Amino acid sequence: MTLPPKVTDRAFARLAEINEASGEAKALRVAVNGGGCSGFQYEITLDEPGTDDLVLEGKGQKVLVDTVSLPFLANATIDFSEELIGARFVINNPNATSSCGCGTSFSI
Repeated sequence: MTLPPKVTDRAFARLAEINEASGEAKALRVAVNGGGCSGFQYEITLDEPGTDDLVLEGKGQKVLVDTVSLPFLANATIDFSEELIGARFVINNPNATSSCGCGTSFSI
């Protein structure tokens, strides 16, 4: 059985801050595309839900994963990280066998 990704409270809270600042209520879309230095890369955007999306909800916010990306994100954790080098949404993916230094590209 494939488990869907999990979203941390910190990621939902940051999405709420972004939506409040913009005055819009967009969902965070997490997708996996071919490319990047390791074979696959994450694409994180603000979007509207589609008919075939998995919708993960928390703290009044939504995170979307399309059906093509879902197998690549099984059991992953979507989080938000704030460090000295910058702040960003991050994916902790147990399916990735290797990743690039920036964390946006991975291989399986």
